[in-house]
Amino acid sequence: MAIYRFRISFEDFDEVVREIDIKSTQTFEDLHKAIHRSTGYSSEKSSSFYVSTDNWIKGDEITYLPNQRRTDRGVALMENSKLSSFIEDPHQKFYYIYNFDRPFDFHVELIKIILHTDPSIEYPFLVKSLGEAPRVINKNNFDTVAVSSNPVSSDFDFLNEMNFVPEDTEELEAMGGRGINTEVKSEESEEHDVEETDEFADNDGYEDEEYKDDY
Repeated sequence: MAIYRFRISFEDFDEVVREIDIKSTQTFEDLHKAIHRSTGYSSEKSSSFYVSTDNWIKGDEITYLPNQRRTDRGVALMENSKLSSFIEDPHQKFYYIYNFDRPFDFHVELIKIILHTDPSIEYPFLVKSLGEAPRVINKNNFDTVAVSSNPVSSDFDFLNEMNFVPEDTEELEAMGGRGINTEVKSEESEEHDVEETDEFADNDGYEDEEYKDDY
């Protein structure tokens, strides 16, 4: 029985890398769950691997928790799909999309084939972990697991929870809320204008047309 070593990296955060050893007879569901044990994400999200070319062009799909459209298309299921059935190249690549609601894209590449298992190891096995996985935001925007080098001030946390964008200013003011351009009073100082920036724009960035077609 062979062992596959896969290198997994985020498409948009290539400094974050995981390497995982997994048996050739194990399934894509096993790999899916192993990836997210290493990232800290919930594995119970609709996700898919795609057999890929060297240029990361997606081919056949292997899915987890499929929606009705995928079910109707007869897409292969991760739990029923052994890794060895989709390995056609010693450097086989898979394009992987995690969580279609708030997707992260990954590159998954076979980098080594080990001919014998190690009886002291329980597979899948995390061989290497580089970089901290970016935090994810769920549908309600309350998930504790987005990478930000400039955290937003807690004064404006309520804006994030409301999915605030600059176009919402009039609506926010009509609600009597504290908007970007309103004045803030201090007990010991005069009134100061809070300067509007685009820091609080909703940069969710996940409403990609590619994913809308699946729903």
